[in-house]
Amino acid sequence: MSKTNKKGSAIALLPILVFLLIFIGSGVLTGDFYSMPAIVGFLIALIVAFAQNKKLSFIQKLRLCSTGVGDENILTMCLIFLAAGAFSGAVRAAGGVESTVNLGLSILPGGMAVAGLFVIGCFISISMGTSVGTITALAPIAAGISEKTGFSMAICAGAVVCGAMFGDNLSIISDTTIAAVKTQGCDMRDKFRENFKIILPAAFITLGLFLFLGQTGEFHVEGSLDYSLMKVVPYLVVLVGAIIGINVFVILITGTVLSMAVGLATGTFTASKMFAHVGAGIYSMYDITVISVIVACIITLVKEHGGIDFVLNFIKSRISDEKGGELGIAALALLVDVCTANNTVAIVMAGPIAKDISTDFGVTPRRSASLLDMFSSMGQGLIPYGAQLLAAASLTKLTPFDIIPYCFYPLLMGLSGLVFIFIKKRTV
Repeated sequence: MSKTNKKGSAIALLPILVFLLIFIGSGVLTGDFYSMPAIVGFLIALIVAFAQNKKLSFIQKLRLCSTGVGDENILTMCLIFLAAGAFSGAVRAAGGVESTVNLGLSILPGGMAVAGLFVIGCFISISMGTSVGTITALAPIAAGISEKTGFSMAICAGAVVCGAMFGDNLSIISDTTIAAVKTQGCDMRDKFRENFKIILPAAFITLGLFLFLGQTGEFHVEGSLDYSLMKVVPYLVVLVGAIIGINVFVILITGTVLSMAVGLATGTFTASKMFAHVGAGIYSMYDITVISVIVACIITLVKEHGGIDFVLNFIKSRISDEKGGELGIAALALLVDVCTANNTVAIVMAGPIAKDISTDFGVTPRRSASLLDMFSSMGQGLIPYGAQLLAAASLTKLTPFDIIPYCFYPLLMGLSGLVFIFIKKRTV
């Protein structure tokens, strides 16, 4: 059985633990999770990461951090945030959000609005292959539905996150799917079929839960439902473009330009104010962008100090049979994602170890790829410092901890995965 070359170090995971203790602890002690800005907690964790490993100089650690920040996934994510901010600022100023919300509520009964957010999120994310892009596109609509109907903002945001994680895990153009298939050496079609039959029960139960929440509450539509189809056009273009698979940057830039044109055509704002609205939208995403950069620095140092190697070796040393191999791959994907706060990175890092496990204990490549993708996505949809929940919280003026109780799908996806591991028939 192959082994990793490095034993790893549990103490290297300390920065992550420090952040969780500070951020959660301050919220519990004060009763207000807004009392500790996330950026402060991450900066403290970064200081702890820099204080570790005396073998490296401060300058060497800075160089490592710059490498982590320069990673393609991190840069892409930050650029998506800024592009989404530009679109959000322009479309909101042009009246697109309000018109889109009113149109949706005119078509759907109020009690189905949240379930509709989940379904739309599923379609967009599976088409775009990016959960962050889906959240940044739909979160403003979720906020508008909450304000108009009285539905809890956290429930609406939770529905968007759930839909986003559905496609992040299942889409054939998702980075996570591609990484899982490539590292495990299986066919994309086989991985999709294996994955789909496992997550389908979780998706249906999630839909049922949001339908139930919509029917049991006493919600009502406040104000008129007037809308302008012209103002809805930018959102329709973005949603349709996502569904047919156009690049997320092209979609968001196109939506921004259309929103500016609609705002000018309808007299909602003047040409002198047009770019100010776009700039305001971009500014609103600065916090989440800076946090993403700091998290990348922390994770790079945690990896360099041996934290990830510790997790990999800890999992692999406790496997003895096929079922244990599948459980080991699931735990490996989940724990590495918790440590890296990026499910694509988690799959790339855990993939070679998962491949060894699948070979040694008879786990098929398609099942190994499916488990890697599912359980890393499960972690990504639940950790309060992941880009998905941070983006949703930023765009709805909530904290990640407000939204997590309604992130039904990631949790149910993990539970469904475990059930399939235990009920699977195995050859003796």
